[in-house]
Amino acid sequence: MKSIAIVGAGSMGKGIAYICALNGFDVYLNDINIQILEEAKCYIKNELNKSEKKGYIGKKAARKAMNNLTISTDLSFCVKEVDLVIEAVLEEMNLKIKVFKELDELCNSKTIFATNTSTMSPTEIGAQTGRPDKVIAMHFFNPVHKMKLIEIVKGLNTSEETIQLIQEVGLNLGKETIEISEFPGFVTSRMNCLIGNEAMNMLMEGVASAIDIDKAIKLGLNHPMGPLELADLVGLDTRLRNLEYLYNTLGEKYRPSPLLRKYVNAGKLGKKTKVGIYNYN
Repeated sequence: MKSIAIVGAGSMGKGIAYICALNGFDVYLNDINIQILEEAKCYIKNELNKSEKKGYIGKKAARKAMNNLTISTDLSFCVKEVDLVIEAVLEEMNLKIKVFKELDELCNSKTIFATNTSTMSPTEIGAQTGRPDKVIAMHFFNPVHKMKLIEIVKGLNTSEETIQLIQEVGLNLGKETIEISEFPGFVTSRMNCLIGNEAMNMLMEGVASAIDIDKAIKLGLNHPMGPLELADLVGLDTRLRNLEYLYNTLGEKYRPSPLLRKYVNAGKLGKKTKVGIYNYN
């Protein structure tokens, strides 16, 4: 594995591109929006500069990482010769299937496809391609360069060779990996969505303020971040989509909090809109 294309240059896509470029892969970052691509490139450059100033990496490594990165709105150009494509678009199954069908036509037959989904089925996605044995889920966590884990989720038809190759990629990125047999929500998202949704219900019921709910979980249960802070970081719209998927597949206990829907309907999506449960202006 030497070359990786990342489709989608949002918060997850640019984070994945950053660690891949830093760890020696040739990286092709694609998005339909050139402004988002330029912002992603600026983010990666800034993160490299910060790491250099803190002494985590040398100037030569930072320069090499930037040289490893190519951005383009041309999907065909980005994916035609790569070993691995990591999809990092919105958590919408129809959109993901559309992307994977297009990738299947553009990529050579040896290219492995990974979806950076936190809840959705690599089996269903892989079935829409002519290479279901080469389709897998790589669930990265935000912020990508700081979080140590990748959930590797095998679909019904994912081959053992694909699993081993993706585990090697994870190790080369300096991550710990766990192997999961596909089930909706995997491990972390099932737990996170339950905790976060219950925190939203408690906030709605007036049990405590957002600050005190988060403080209770951080200091009482030793979580590094409170569930409401985390929801703002992930994006309340993303959290709602995840809960809706889990509600449809796993049942009543994942019914999204009415307060979460209210925030999303109001356009208060968290850090990315500068206001969510907390105000970031």
